[in-house]
Amino acid sequence: MLLKTKGWAAQHPKLAAWVALAIGMVIVLVIAARDVGLLWNQWLFLILATVGLAGLCVWIIGWESNEDEDEAETAAKKDTPAKDAAQPNTGK
Repeated sequence: MLLKTKGWAAQHPKLAAWVALAIGMVIVLVIAARDVGLLWNQWLFLILATVGLAGLCVWIIGWESNEDEDEAETAAKKDTPAKDAAQPNTGK
């Protein structure tokens, strides 16, 4: 079971981060608001909003990783033509 979960998390890192962050945030929410006296529909809305907020956090953090990947691809493309230019052109 644990190996399947690790494999799924490796294939879907953003979804795995969303699930992990959402679980942690919901736990904190329940601990912080347990004595407030909320109704069941208020709890439901707060939990859904918390899960949505966790998804937004992972998505926004993903912007940073996408920029890093784009910069790495751009740098790799810039290196490739430089290697080709170093070879003499025989005119064929």
